[in-house]
Amino acid sequence: MGVFVFLPLVLPLSAWPIARLAEQHLHPRAATWLLSGVAGVLAVCSTLCLALLVVVGTAQLPGNPLPDGWSDPEVREAVPYDEIAGKVSIPALIVVIASCARTVWRHVRVRRSAAHVLSSVPSRSVAVLPDETPYAYALPGKRRGRVVVTTGMLDGLSAPERRALFAHERAHLVGRHHRFLLVVQLAARANPFLRPLRTAVTYTAERWADEEAAATVGSRRVVARAIGKAALVSRGAPIATLAGFATTGPVPRRVAALLEPAPAERVWPPVSTTVGLAAWGAAAGTTVSALSSANSAVTLFFILKAATPL
Repeated sequence: MGVFVFLPLVLPLSAWPIARLAEQHLHPRAATWLLSGVAGVLAVCSTLCLALLVVVGTAQLPGNPLPDGWSDPEVREAVPYDEIAGKVSIPALIVVIASCARTVWRHVRVRRSAAHVLSSVPSRSVAVLPDETPYAYALPGKRRGRVVVTTGMLDGLSAPERRALFAHERAHLVGRHHRFLLVVQLAARANPFLRPLRTAVTYTAERWADEEAAATVGSRRVVARAIGKAALVSRGAPIATLAGFATTGPVPRRVAALLEPAPAERVWPPVSTTVGLAAWGAAAGTTVSALSSANSAVTLFFILKAATPL
């Protein structure tokens, strides 16, 4: 087990370079998939190793519920640093579980609350609310979900800009972007080192929807104008958030990206580029993290199995 149990706790640092580079050089769809996958795997490995340390730390506590053989000196010697790290990991895992549970509960609560509010609105793909407060968001559902927009938002946009807004929100629903955002939200709760990936995916998911809207409307400039105007008229308006789903991301950067040519559809960047090296570095860190957590789990299993009386 040794030092391998600690590697997944710090290996998320290897994903930091790709977080910003993927925003700038990868297609938003590819960046969202890549960063979400890396964050999810690293978070699971980190939490698993934290749980393994908790098992070791629990064996050191008086009156622990584990078999007596698990706290034998031989077991302690086979697992280095267990006396300090094992005990510290107990409250750390409790905080991680509580934080992740709160995130999921908040996500479900907001979805249910929004669905309850819309229960009196005709069941259509677009729900227009008679509200002067300007806001718009996509509400995921079991089937296709709904685009929610207020009259205050529609009054501030022209007809082409409205089409761009609807196309943007529908792209969120079709791409199931709320799932990617929930994954990175939970990953950031599980390990604070994964917060840069959460920020990056929040941006790339919005950029993904921007590109889909531009392809649907047929004008990148119209989408850019719609995003800018929507951000201006809705400034300060309260918007329901689904795991960060209703955020708009850095609007100036999104507008600037839409005023440039469409990004290339590359699934994986060439290794000869900076972003390619960063992507391979993140992939290597993720692989090492998975192998380290698996090695620690197997090692601890055999140690405790040998120490457990029949």
